[in-house]
Amino acid sequence: MMEYQGYIGIVEFDGEAGLFHGEVINTRDVITFQGQSVRELKQAFHASVDDYLAFCQERGEEPDKPFSGQFMTRIPPDLHRQVNLAASLSGKSLNAWVSEQLQKAVARMEPTKAALSVRKNSRSRQSTSKRTGKPKASRKPQPA
Repeated sequence: MMEYQGYIGIVEFDGEAGLFHGEVINTRDVITFQGQSVRELKQAFHASVDDYLAFCQERGEEPDKPFSGQFMTRIPPDLHRQVNLAASLSGKSLNAWVSEQLQKAVARMEPTKAALSVRKNSRSRQSTSKRTGKPKASRKPQPA
């Protein structure tokens, strides 16, 4: 994993093409990058994020920010009742209790295994700009 300006990229190696390719995973927009070396890959990652932010600014759009910290989830009413009871019995708010439980669940996972399984070959390859030769950032919305 790589991080730049709050954006997180994951990387895979394509043995046939002999290059690394990566994708930003914490935004709904598609931001990809590639390189033949670690140094080149890191530069391409930074350039793709910078290009994406500049593209949004040129269009007068807000860039898709990496997660706000809020999410809605739908659960069966009986589970909602049980979760609320568990939170109350532990002396915590529902938000605090759910956050704690999610942190525990994530801590039990192997971070690299989780990251790889989530994105394994799930999106198309990166195209590059004819003008700059750099990977292009696109604004294709992804399903939530």
